[in-house]
Amino acid sequence: MDHRTLGTQGLEVSAIGLGCMGMSDFYGTAEDRSEGEAVATIDRAAELGITLLDTADMYGPFTNEELVGRALTGRRDQFAVATKFGLVRGPDGQTVNGRPEYVHQACEASLRRLDIDTIDLYYQHRVDRSVPIEETVGAMAELVAAGKVRYIGLSEAGAATIRRAHAVHPVTAVQSEYSLFTRDVEESVLPTIRELGIGFVAYSPLGRGMLTGSVTAGTLPDGDIRRTSFPRFAVDNLGANVAIANRLSALAAERGLTAAQLALSWLLHRGADIVPIPGTKRRSRVDENAGAADVNLSPSDVDRIDEVVRPAEVRGDRHWDMSAIDR
Repeated sequence: MDHRTLGTQGLEVSAIGLGCMGMSDFYGTAEDRSEGEAVATIDRAAELGITLLDTADMYGPFTNEELVGRALTGRRDQFAVATKFGLVRGPDGQTVNGRPEYVHQACEASLRRLDIDTIDLYYQHRVDRSVPIEETVGAMAELVAAGKVRYIGLSEAGAATIRRAHAVHPVTAVQSEYSLFTRDVEESVLPTIRELGIGFVAYSPLGRGMLTGSVTAGTLPDGDIRRTSFPRFAVDNLGANVAIANRLSALAAERGLTAAQLALSWLLHRGADIVPIPGTKRRSRVDENAGAADVNLSPSDVDRIDEVVRPAEVRGDRHWDMSAIDR
């Protein structure tokens, strides 16, 4: 697989990464998850040349980092490991913590769970509005100086925050949701990071599964968070969004591709500084997603995709709490 460079500090990763969250949490049910299949999926990713693994301490919580750590045994040098801190799950929901002392504590805990000496890419998971970004990034810079982190990143950060953070320490990557269904980063975030020389990692590049063409009202089990927490999967919105995804599937079929491959290829053609990280817990999906890296789209192909999937027609917000997203 081709590689891409994130930022200007030297981090090189595969053009497509692997999101590991669903191996442990949120999507599907516990009965639908198998650690054996998850590790086999990471094995297959390595065989396909995928080098970027994405996790976070709040996935599980904690269990996803532990799973990734076990999968890394004996082959640490094959992967760039990205994890995140700052979203804290408790009995009353999620809170955000960007305090400098917490940054250090969270990093030590992630290193222990992952069973590694250095985190390749360490993100602040969400911006803590109660703590100046300069203080949080200052603590992350200390981790770099101590050799515990190689590169730092931000997740779901707005343009102004990115500028302030980058002035303290070079930011290598910004991770935010980006897909055919979600394009708000094109307004100010992408122009800003390109001006500053920062890479972009696209999470949920398949619209949380909607753009695979496999989601219908009856395909999500009761324990799946998408049923209750993401407006685009709500009963009032799902039918319209599935119809859009079906149009993409039809277009993909004309080219002998899957909808997922066409959606990922569209993202890869948005810029050489973009690395999507589709998540899966199955080997078959890794093979499918990796195939997108070999798809060449002409400008007219891209225009046709944009005609089929128009953001203005997508029903529902991309997140249940848009006020939590830094802008």
